[in-house]
Amino acid sequence: MLLLRLILLAVLGLVAAWGAVAVAAEAVSRGTKPRGEMVEVGGRKLRLVCEGPKGGRPVVWLESGAFSGAADFAAIQQKLTAKGLRSCAYDRAGMGYSDVGPAPRDGNAIVADLTAVMAASGEPGPYVLVGHSMAGLYLRQFAASHPNEVVGLVLLDAVTPEMVAMPGAQRFVERMTTVARLGSVAGSLGLTKPLYWWGDRIGLPPAGKAEKRRGFISGRQSRAAYAEVKGWRAAAAQAAAAGPLKPEWPVAVITAGPPSPQMDAWNSVRQAPARGSRAPLIENVDAADHRTLLGLTYGDRAVAGVEHVLKAAGR
Repeated sequence: MLLLRLILLAVLGLVAAWGAVAVAAEAVSRGTKPRGEMVEVGGRKLRLVCEGPKGGRPVVWLESGAFSGAADFAAIQQKLTAKGLRSCAYDRAGMGYSDVGPAPRDGNAIVADLTAVMAASGEPGPYVLVGHSMAGLYLRQFAASHPNEVVGLVLLDAVTPEMVAMPGAQRFVERMTTVARLGSVAGSLGLTKPLYWWGDRIGLPPAGKAEKRRGFISGRQSRAAYAEVKGWRAAAAQAAAAGPLKPEWPVAVITAGPPSPQMDAWNSVRQAPARGSRAPLIENVDAADHRTLLGLTYGDRAVAGVEHVLKAAGR
């Protein structure tokens, strides 16, 4: 009986501590003032962050991968600004500070929102398009369907439609769907809140770090992320159907991680858009990983990719 009481007291203590940390995390996250502004898109508002000097050079447009938004590019935007380049990133529907969008959240929906937020931004095109991870699908569809808005592309550990068709890719998508579904449930129940201080594994500057952590514990963002993951197969098919990239566009492909047979196979497909370009740049950053490629330590490689595209395009 004494042992049971001790166990019960220990459990109650853990629950109380978990709850206290959750409350503290929620209070800290709500104290974060977001960068940028809210812009109207089809009766909804999306958060847009444009930084850097306005001028005659093309704007760099940044599309994040799964599970996050503009926060992921805080370090790269800081580095682009230091180079005198203007850049814009945004939170997709339901991510970060943006309003939720209608289902399904497939490539068609995301590219429609991307087109609308570009128009609402007032930032003139054509753009240098930078995409991380699953954003490769969305930028492929956007570029093929809006060729006059493209100067060139920088693909950061990015997915292509062809990758989704590779052996093992379907198992990966299924695993990620399970992870996203569990994350949606945990986030909706508030179970992720005590993990607030673990939320930035990219290595972001303070403002981006606070935004990233806030999104990491957001139930709404976790549900929006799950909706996007469920649309990955459709997004891959839609991107493929939109057509290939134009050979005249400069393309930089930058991947991360030490060489291995599995990663070499994935990267060979990732690099295909650059190999099909008249002005390719292909680089692997062995010391980086899928997340830290965007951070303060390794984000210079993305900036170098942008500079390559601008130089090759004569801009």
